[in-house]
Amino acid sequence: MPFKKLHASLKEALERLEIESATAFQKNAIPKIKSGANIFGIAPKESGKTTAMIINTLQKLQCKAEGDAPRAIVIIENKKQAQELHSKFLEFTKYTDLRVYMGYEELHIDIQKSEIYMGIDILISTPKNLQKLFLTNGVSISQLKIFFVDDADFLIQRKEITSLTTTSESIKKCQYIILAEKLNPKLDRLKDYFMTNSTVLKI
Repeated sequence: MPFKKLHASLKEALERLEIESATAFQKNAIPKIKSGANIFGIAPKESGKTTAMIINTLQKLQCKAEGDAPRAIVIIENKKQAQELHSKFLEFTKYTDLRVYMGYEELHIDIQKSEIYMGIDILISTPKNLQKLFLTNGVSISQLKIFFVDDADFLIQRKEITSLTTTSESIKKCQYIILAEKLNPKLDRLKDYFMTNSTVLKI
């Protein structure tokens, strides 16, 4: 079971949230993501993709705050999803000192920059917002370890995928995981940018 070899704080969170067993997707995805490989995780809704992402992110960061720059970035489509995912992360990090921050276009960039400067561990952001943070030196990627795109089907929009690929050019070394319902040809072309040597995990 993929839940057995997790950080003690993460296992406590799973018990507190009454998550007793892994879904079929989680059984396959969690060990493979833990291995450090770039992954396309393809599965239908309600298959546990987002929870797998949260588990792997917290495991990668060992459930503790460290430094000032984000060590994990999670890309989502819009403000509503940012808020929903932020709440889900807080359910898991309630009894840890991990700092989870969300950014989106509607929140003034100077506010985001000043708040990020205080120190964060996990950054949740839209592609355009992240690109703007990068262009204005609003976030450091010096400590970045893992980069997720959750519900990535929205990236078939040209502007969104362009923002993502442009941002990825500034990241030298990082593990990338793309989670989606279908491996759209536009998503598959990310292999030419940052999803090199990636594995497709499909449920």
